[in-house]
Amino acid sequence: MTQPSLNYVNCPDAAGGHRMAYWQWGRPDSAHVIVCVHGLSRQGRDFDTLARALSEQADVRVICPDVVGRGESDWLKDPMGYQLRTYAGDMLAMLGQLHAQAPVASLDWVGTSMGGLIGVAVCGTPGLPLPVPVRRLVLNDVGPAIQWQAIVRIGTYLGQAGHFGSVQEAADAMWAISQSFGPHTPEQWLALSRPMLRRVSEAADAKWRLHYDPAIAVPFKQETEESARQGEVMLWQLYDNIKAETLVIRGRQSDLLSPETAQAMTQRGPRARVVEFEGVGHAPTLIAADQLAAVTGFLLG
Repeated sequence: MTQPSLNYVNCPDAAGGHRMAYWQWGRPDSAHVIVCVHGLSRQGRDFDTLARALSEQADVRVICPDVVGRGESDWLKDPMGYQLRTYAGDMLAMLGQLHAQAPVASLDWVGTSMGGLIGVAVCGTPGLPLPVPVRRLVLNDVGPAIQWQAIVRIGTYLGQAGHFGSVQEAADAMWAISQSFGPHTPEQWLALSRPMLRRVSEAADAKWRLHYDPAIAVPFKQETEESARQGEVMLWQLYDNIKAETLVIRGRQSDLLSPETAQAMTQRGPRARVVEFEGVGHAPTLIAADQLAAVTGFLLG
């Protein structure tokens, strides 16, 4: 399968519910499901290269959701819903639908940044109605403790959806704030950038904007250093509950996941294995051959 199919799941909320989109690769009735969840301002097509590689190498169903407020998913009526609790609940609804469509016998999770924190919540909360426990967990450049300066940096651009005259102009603007992703060819960066854009209107000459609801920035910008510390305590508790075999990927120049936090993750909870990539900050895109091999080897090995 060289292109994914687009699917939807209905998710409950206090305002009457919303619809979350997800991209499906591989054999639709495969019992081995791998969920790949993107970062804060990204969307599910970030995982095209990884999903294609996984589905070519094994009999798997790779599921890449657009977290609510992003990509093809609905925007929430209440922006304060853009938080971990909502996202984890939506993933449970999606997994329930997938299990009803074709029973899930093996479940793995790949999460980049925010998607990794959602994975920590899903794997570390006791008693959740998962089809099966998560077997293997990849946390891509994220852990229970997040460096405050990275939160401040992300807050400087989050919510600015922009108006761009062309896809290339938008790709150039995104590259200006994303060079920490590490080296990419122009073709790779353009492929990553296209799904990040939507037309402002139906007009043929309409400008382009980023794909997400600018209101995802509302709860993010209410975060304080004190509330971040409180959240860190909760996330470590969840992490310590994780039973899945865990791989932590870290960009060696990351300003979000510190070496100290990565080291602590090897010594508590699931006692993760850590793989670092030189010349990359926050966050590896899992497109470079060495990054791709680390993840596919861990999940399929």
